[in-house]
Amino acid sequence: MAARTAVVAGTATAVSGNVARRQQQRYANQQAEQQAAAQQQWEAEQYQAQQAAAAPQYAPPPAAAPSAAASAQGGVDVVAELQKLAALKQQGILDDAEFAAAKAKLLA
Repeated sequence: MAARTAVVAGTATAVSGNVARRQQQRYANQQAEQQAAAQQQWEAEQYQAQQAAAAPQYAPPPAAAPSAAASAQGGVDVVAELQKLAALKQQGILDDAEFAAAKAKLLA
């Protein structure tokens, strides 16, 4: 009878030890995942902050007053459109070829 009690007690101790180790491992894995997620979030925020700081701040081109060119072209203000194209070229959005093609299309 004492041997049986010792076997049962030994088995219970082994099982509870395994359960405790498994729970500790799960907790450690959760902690590692949370830390990794927090690190990724922090890195993303830092990257966005760097991109915002590095992006040049351009003021939009001033709005041109309606001109006689607008009425001559059926509502299109050519001067204003040329100014917009020039601003886009200056900002680096349009290259020389794109600017020339858009200007030719506008003036045609």
